[in-house]
Amino acid sequence: MMEMEVNKDVFLVSLFFTLAASNAGAVATATPSSGNSANGESLFGTISKLDAEFFSAFNNCSSPDQLKKHASYLNPNVEFYHDKGGVTWTRQDYIEKTRENVCGNFRRVLTAGSLQVFPIEGYGAIEEGHHTFCAIKSNKCFGEAKFLIVWHHSSTGWEITRILSYGHQAID
Repeated sequence: MMEMEVNKDVFLVSLFFTLAASNAGAVATATPSSGNSANGESLFGTISKLDAEFFSAFNNCSSPDQLKKHASYLNPNVEFYHDKGGVTWTRQDYIEKTRENVCGNFRRVLTAGSLQVFPIEGYGAIEEGHHTFCAIKSNKCFGEAKFLIVWHHSSTGWEITRILSYGHQAID
């Protein structure tokens, strides 16, 4: 079991560095459109819409219904890698930490033009971008980071299986 976890970690690190180094290939950054087809523009539209829905629920997670909606996008065994906060191995743990640390405290804002979508043949897509975090009470933005989300597409729809949030920096 430990060897499988190490292999997954090696794979994710390799995947991250491959994407960061190449930043080329089948990148979909076209004008968003709707649909689920495999072509890049439709995939970009689909993932862009899912991102907006996922983070709208995140931004409003003080409401139990919104927190539940946010959780509904996550695979039960989602892995969340955060460069400052460590690793969370399940949806339940991720949602508990979100409830404790995020809800009512801050919101996420996607940096315009930063979203990129990479298809994963036979699996789904990788979403990559940059976001800013802003305090809800003061509306003052205080931090920024890069993110990478792995989406799995199945007959029942799309779900998140991995999230990486890294490069966190304070904003003055």
